[in-house]
Amino acid sequence: MISEVKIYGKYLRMHLLSGMEYKGWWLMLIQVFVVVVTDPISTVLLFSRFGNIGEWTVAHIILVYALAVASFGLAESLCRGFDYFPWQLLRTGEFDRLLLRPRSLFVQVAASRFHLHRLVRPATGICAVVWALSELEVPLSPRNIAILVMALAGGCIMYCGVFVLTSGVAFFTVKGLDWIYLFTNASYQVTRCPEPYLPQALKSMFSFLLPMLFISFYPAATVCGWDYPAWPGYLALPAGAAFLGCALLVWRIGVRHYKSTGS
Repeated sequence: MISEVKIYGKYLRMHLLSGMEYKGWWLMLIQVFVVVVTDPISTVLLFSRFGNIGEWTVAHIILVYALAVASFGLAESLCRGFDYFPWQLLRTGEFDRLLLRPRSLFVQVAASRFHLHRLVRPATGICAVVWALSELEVPLSPRNIAILVMALAGGCIMYCGVFVLTSGVAFFTVKGLDWIYLFTNASYQVTRCPEPYLPQALKSMFSFLLPMLFISFYPAATVCGWDYPAWPGYLALPAGAAFLGCALLVWRIGVRHYKSTGS
């Protein structure tokens, strides 16, 4: 296990150094920063024009939204290889080479891609979380910090599971994987809507099919003391791990049924 972690770190360091060889690498950081910052502007403008929705202020929305975005950004940064897997490794036959190496397939695929500019999203999301908590006058006590860290870790694990699930399904479909964006970009956009106003179908979908609310809304509710039970706020890690476990099962089934390209 330790050796695999070291190999993963070496992969990321290699990608990082190679990416920084380009003189304009920092321009991508600015581009992603602008995209991430401007993304929730429509929500801010709506609240500034029409006011609060009941007890929900823009700080409430930004807190839940930022937790989901930061979690997605961490997974996108650390498990990027699975996002590229169906097109860059499976369809080209490069996956055959990975099978010949006496190392973990998960580590090899996860670390096959790493882009420094992707770290801008989680960094910006964490800054937005801190801002929202200050606006809501919520202290950063050790308990609250622990809940938020578990939420980010659980969210990262959950979104890694989404990428792994995509790769597992790709063994059988190869194409037609655009529906998976419902579980990535579309999922954290749902957090712009206050949870009490979400349709029951979406609540069930993003609680039990994809436990997105367990890594964003419920931790925020527990930290801020909203009128919800506190115990769901502690379930981010178990929920994320359970989803990743199911995704790994699909991945292993796909690997077991994989047929070499013969190249």
